[in-house]
Amino acid sequence: MKITAIETFVVDAGWRPWSFVAVRTDEGITGYGECSDGRNPYGVVTTAKELEAILVGLDPRAAEARYWDMYRMARQSPGGIAGKAIAGIDLALWDIKAKALGVPVYELAGGPFRSRQRVYWSHCGTSRATNHELIGVAPIRTFDDITALGREVVERGFTALKTNIVFPGDPASVYRGGFGGGEATTDGVASNQLIDHIRTHISTFREAVGPDVDIALDLNFNFRTESAIRICRALEEFRPMWVEIDMYEPDALRQIRDSTSVPICSGENLIGMRDYRRFLEKGGMDVCMIDLPWNGWSQSLKAAAIAETFETVVAPHNYYSHLSTLHSMHFCASIPNVRISEIDIDDVPWKDELVTHPVEIEAGEVLIPDRPGWGADLVEEVAKEHVWEQGRRPGYAPQGS
Repeated sequence: MKITAIETFVVDAGWRPWSFVAVRTDEGITGYGECSDGRNPYGVVTTAKELEAILVGLDPRAAEARYWDMYRMARQSPGGIAGKAIAGIDLALWDIKAKALGVPVYELAGGPFRSRQRVYWSHCGTSRATNHELIGVAPIRTFDDITALGREVVERGFTALKTNIVFPGDPASVYRGGFGGGEATTDGVASNQLIDHIRTHISTFREAVGPDVDIALDLNFNFRTESAIRICRALEEFRPMWVEIDMYEPDALRQIRDSTSVPICSGENLIGMRDYRRFLEKGGMDVCMIDLPWNGWSQSLKAAAIAETFETVVAPHNYYSHLSTLHSMHFCASIPNVRISEIDIDDVPWKDELVTHPVEIEAGEVLIPDRPGWGADLVEEVAKEHVWEQGRRPGYAPQGS
């Protein structure tokens, strides 16, 4: 079997893009991988297309060897956009290998450890704050709407949720200083007023969902060490599942973890097992987050194995399409140290149409399919109907106060 071509798709998913790679073969098997990047989608897929030159004519089933072919081409800048492009192709290669053998991808890693996986409702309130019309739900105007959303989470069978710093209003907004949110937001400082707002936001969810549903808060790259510590301490009484903090300094992350009883989750921004090893050695994470569309299959498994040696659980970073969810579910089925997995519930109404077999959820758990490959293919016709315009900015409205 030989690789004949690589094709890419950037899909308009309403307020952010989803990116996909299709690897074609001379035996008629196509493998699919997701490599979504909300801010540089065309940089990623263009890089994936550049890698076609060294892959055409090679056997896709030698997936580890093909990874090293790609890594060596990009090794002077192996992370970031290059890492995500490699990940998308890598995921597609494992899809091909599993399809050729007639088995699910998790079988190639010795799984399954599980047939279903508990998930948390991610961006709970975040997506509705700025895109309720696209989703087809009520807006977030007041904290009463947060209460109603929390009750909806429970009524729909979920046992965990994650939110960002949401400001109800008309219009509502989301704090995104770390990604570009207004004057002075590069400082990464949380005012007392903002911390009080965060407490109100999380306490509203806690009252709505009751004592047993897990709540996580994602701080992204919004704050530096001192402010992250003060936020975590302010939330201790609400017993959060974790506070999620993105940063590139493992010592600072360890300082935060040592300063609070709140569990710390981090790692979504890391690419490759070397990055994960450095952070895990410093002991700054209670939960290690791994992004399959940014790391690919084998690197994610290796990062999880390193985490296991530190007695650390992992949680897939998964705020993309159903294909990414399937990547994450096969990952969870293949490793022994899973905490929980992320999934977006509020989404564009045609999300299910983008794959041949949409994800099935029962009682807050995803049923892991046993069909060959990832268990679903990208519907390319639908992807081509929803093309993300190059140069367009993602549609989350930032809050700069």
